[in-house]
Amino acid sequence: MITENQDVVVEMLKNPASYGEVGPVETIETHISRIFLVGRRAFKMKRAVKLPYVDFSTPALRLAACEREVELNSRTAPGLYLDVHRITRTGARLALDEAGELVDAVIEMVRFDQSKLLDRMAAAGELTQALMTGVARMIAHYHRGAEVIHAGSGSANIGGVLEINAAGFATSHVFNGKEIEMLNAALRDALARHAGLLDRREAAGRVRRCHGDLHLRNICVFDGEPRLFDCIEFNDQIATVDVLYDLAFLLMDLWHRGFPQFANLVMNRYLDDADDEDGFMLLPFFMAVRAAVRAHVTATQVEEGSQDPTKLIAEARSYFQLAQALLAETPPRLVAIGGLSGSGKTTVAEALAPRIGAPPGARIVESDRIRKAMHGVAAETRLPDKAYRPGVSERVYRQIAWLAELILAEGGCVVADAVFDRPEDRDRVERAASGTNVPFAGFLLAADPSVLWRRVSERKGGPSDATVDILSRQLQRSGGPSSWRKIQADRDVAEITAEMQTFADSATAAPAGIKKTGS
Repeated sequence: MITENQDVVVEMLKNPASYGEVGPVETIETHISRIFLVGRRAFKMKRAVKLPYVDFSTPALRLAACEREVELNSRTAPGLYLDVHRITRTGARLALDEAGELVDAVIEMVRFDQSKLLDRMAAAGELTQALMTGVARMIAHYHRGAEVIHAGSGSANIGGVLEINAAGFATSHVFNGKEIEMLNAALRDALARHAGLLDRREAAGRVRRCHGDLHLRNICVFDGEPRLFDCIEFNDQIATVDVLYDLAFLLMDLWHRGFPQFANLVMNRYLDDADDEDGFMLLPFFMAVRAAVRAHVTATQVEEGSQDPTKLIAEARSYFQLAQALLAETPPRLVAIGGLSGSGKTTVAEALAPRIGAPPGARIVESDRIRKAMHGVAAETRLPDKAYRPGVSERVYRQIAWLAELILAEGGCVVADAVFDRPEDRDRVERAASGTNVPFAGFLLAADPSVLWRRVSERKGGPSDATVDILSRQLQRSGGPSSWRKIQADRDVAEITAEMQTFADSATAAPAGIKKTGS
């Protein structure tokens, strides 16, 4: 509800002279804020509202919230937030930062190009693998430094979200009672299944003071780098969540907007950096909760008398349907993709992974990235030849099998990406599937040597260190007979992944201890 009339303050902030400017002032409104764009600056004020989750009802509370917003967001968006200004009254005169009675407060920010908001970049088709890799690494870095909070169990933390969500649905007429009851019950059932893991994660310090509102619109490219901004500053309880629940908002947003490949990429690059494999299986549930929250928030906007209720109803329903789909249980499976350098293993793995398992797709276990992690360097750092000695490679393949088995045992899906030219390495990864009694499909990408030579010689960037010399040695070795299905790699990636998915979907699990062929 609105608790105070701010019309006079709003009129002041619409006047460019208030800032010493002469140009026009543009205004953007949200349900709890107003933003005034003038010249090279943006000024943000809190609306005088008092809601169950936020209280901006007095000038002192709004000033405190502004100061808290600058404090928190300056950590993830340095240079974007500049200052907090007091709005004071002397007699009938309002002014910025003068002596007098405090009547409001405003945050001063650098005005950045709105086309650099990631939601707009997504709509314009401007998201790239490099940008989203940078986003994932930035979030992982932010979460590592976020304050650990122990204020109850992990399951109780998410249970509180579900309670708020159920109350939110009860205020809307967009969904009927039966479908709300069914979704709430499915969410509670999923919470019960995951309660033990959630509690263990809280005990291990995975519940932290996070961003809390981590979707595409709250990420921008600023000074050439992705930056998080506009975190939840007004309610520490809402923002104190499992770090993967924080990440799940972005993953859900990407998936909902039709970018499954970027949702899978962000998930994989985040987990590569965060070393948080045990939480991977929680992501579909976390994404479902995020989708349900967006469904009830959007439905609430309809009840508040929006000018375009038809559009909002359709949007609310799309989130609701996504939440339902995300709660469907998906059995684990393992897909292994091998092939010589230049065969396109990583490209194919990244295209296939979003199509395997529940959103955000399969965890990619990639030999190149594991090798770099073993040596403590970034994936793009070139390693010396000694890092590719047989003993090191043996450790890499053992790690691939170990990680695959760990994830499969927790119910997740895996795409393993490596050369797999030695029979013992293929056998080892197959045993990860048979040992957990899950379906396995193995593929070997094959192409004419001339194609491989060209691809390797033209390759730039990425985690692979393969050179034409390494490819030459691979071509001289014989991998021996294999039961894995051979796939011609000199074709369109979509055609290759469609063939792989069809075959993988038909695979069945072999009993533990029995080797299963893939042909």
